[in-house]
Amino acid sequence: MEAVLSGIIDAWNGILWGYVLIAGLLGIGIYFTIVSRFVQFRFIGEMIRVLSEKPEFKDGTKNISPFKSFCVGAATRIGTGNLAGVAVAITLGGPGAVFWMWIVALLGGATAFIESTLAQVYKIKGTTSFRGGPAYYIQKGLKARWLGIIFAVLIAVTFGLIFNSVQSNTIALAFENAFGMNRLVMGLIITAITGLVIFGGVQRIANLSSVIVPVMATLYLLIAIGVLIMNITELPSVIALIVGHAFGFEQAFGGAIGAAIMNGVKRGLFSNEAGMGSAPNAAATSTTSHPAKQGLIQSLGVFVDTILVCSATAFIILLAPVFQTGEVSGIELLQNSLDAHIGGWAGIFISIAIFLFAFSSIIGSYYYGETNIEFIKQSKTALFIFRIATMAFVLIGSISSLSLVWKMADLFMALMTVINLIAIGLLGKIALSVLRDYEKQRKEGKDPVFNPSKLGIKDTEAWDDEEKEEEKAAG
Repeated sequence: MEAVLSGIIDAWNGILWGYVLIAGLLGIGIYFTIVSRFVQFRFIGEMIRVLSEKPEFKDGTKNISPFKSFCVGAATRIGTGNLAGVAVAITLGGPGAVFWMWIVALLGGATAFIESTLAQVYKIKGTTSFRGGPAYYIQKGLKARWLGIIFAVLIAVTFGLIFNSVQSNTIALAFENAFGMNRLVMGLIITAITGLVIFGGVQRIANLSSVIVPVMATLYLLIAIGVLIMNITELPSVIALIVGHAFGFEQAFGGAIGAAIMNGVKRGLFSNEAGMGSAPNAAATSTTSHPAKQGLIQSLGVFVDTILVCSATAFIILLAPVFQTGEVSGIELLQNSLDAHIGGWAGIFISIAIFLFAFSSIIGSYYYGETNIEFIKQSKTALFIFRIATMAFVLIGSISSLSLVWKMADLFMALMTVINLIAIGLLGKIALSVLRDYEKQRKEGKDPVFNPSKLGIKDTEAWDDEEKEEEKAAG
């Protein structure tokens, strides 16, 4: 049965990734980079400044700060994709896949700005925080609720169920490799902890992510820097290896240039999510004075995810001889590579790191599903069923095969990405006008404040309410 299912998924992945998504992701990334005048590079200093802003509190409402919103987005970005995903990319696409992951990130910074800015423009007020994302800007900006519902279903299934099975699969494999722990037992533990957290709401998700993600990312990067220092003389040759394989000059490992591009783009998208339509769900939760601020923050998240964390993983693997044997893949390849650099304790560290990274991704992914379930219909019963389904897939993923869970992730990721790329392609001009407004106010020395009516943007529920409150206070 698994072989038949795997074959069907392979066929669809071949169509979507071979003919649609690679051109779409790279093409729209180039387009938004040019029309935004390289926003992802020009505003790096501004991104860091905005990240430290504090949210305003109105009428005692709990609001999520830009930093916590960044961490919720980072929680789903920085996880399995940065560790096991990079290892899978190198195994299937050779070292050249890393180069194409970099390209996806560099171009994706502009795409991330557009989609997250749109999420802020069209966000709505929820019970405890703002909510938004592609389903919301498709409904309000494109006036196509039917398409928004399709996207909402896809992201709920992709993140809440499929991606979470990938995360639990990676955790279970890591602990099995490091400690010989039974995968079912580990799955039951992860499932129980997941249940405790997801029944606590988005505030708990944001608080947990804001602690776990920065600490573990910092520790992991410090170890990677240590590995680079120990192997500094080999670094130029590794970079040359990556570039050589990216363009087919050397193909000793991992097949032809097509394999490098396809696996690099796939794993790059899984890792940084730029263009997929997932991070905008986190971007919409933040309380901020201007939508462009959250666009800049999520653009920064793409760089942190891929250029820093994924590169760290790639160098750890490529600076060790383990990957050349082809005997292991996935998280085991990273564990064994780090073992070769710093000793047997490395596998234990990676197990703990992947548990915290991947678990934070499970929680962040669940939230993406929750906010989209609520978009379709406000129903406590539906939400309860979704939470139980999330826990079930966490358990199923822990005992499933590595190959199957990744193939399913690729298929569902592709479907939701196609819809989001169409939406941001049609709505991109709105985000660009918001960017110009932000730049103008900054040049005037102001802390930018968003007024949608001045830009001719309609149906901006959360911002319209703020305008009415200000007019009432002034009048």
